[in-house]
Amino acid sequence: MSSDTFVIDPSARMPDADIWFALPAGFVPVPLTDLVAAEEAPTSAEGQRYSLEALAAMWTGPEHSRQLPELLAPVRRLAHVLAYSGVIHCSVGMHRDDEGDGSLLLSLFTLGWRETSWAPRGVMAGRAAAGMADASHVEALDLPCGPATLVESRTSPQVADETQELLQVIVYVPFPDARKLAILTLSTVAVHRSGHYRDLLRETARMVTFDNPFPMDHGEA
Repeated sequence: MSSDTFVIDPSARMPDADIWFALPAGFVPVPLTDLVAAEEAPTSAEGQRYSLEALAAMWTGPEHSRQLPELLAPVRRLAHVLAYSGVIHCSVGMHRDDEGDGSLLLSLFTLGWRETSWAPRGVMAGRAAAGMADASHVEALDLPCGPATLVESRTSPQVADETQELLQVIVYVPFPDARKLAILTLSTVAVHRSGHYRDLLRETARMVTFDNPFPMDHGEA
């Protein structure tokens, strides 16, 4: 068994950071604002530059570069749908469909905050889940960092005159002061793999912590 490798983002050591998490293999952080800019100007040279810079690190060979135009379109559409919802982190997931035809499955992970009125943390998590009227799956989670809820829904957003079914799996994790929610969202057009994406986000949620997991350097305040 090989050991897992983690890449620590510089933001994890910012003095004002208040949440930490780890993503499973297959996710690469990307600048959300650049993807949105590319979607709003997809045919311009500037828009193409934004797209290429945002995703270039995900491919290492010419065989992947040839797939770039085809792979880029759904990623940009997903980013455009989620861009203006208080998101502070965005990563693109790329996983091979081993149970199907071996094609590449794309997903978008985001982390954001939502301010809310005070309530016991378990009540907050349940209330957030209850607000999803179109939920197709709801479950309570008992995470190391506290209570949470997982909600799955399917929507059909229309972007650029195209409608496509979108799977969204969301985990609501109340902050310790019970005045805001951390919202972890995993979105994909691969709706036929909903069970796998629920498992993936559930695994990610179990890595969430509100306590700094890194040892303080000597002399650091």
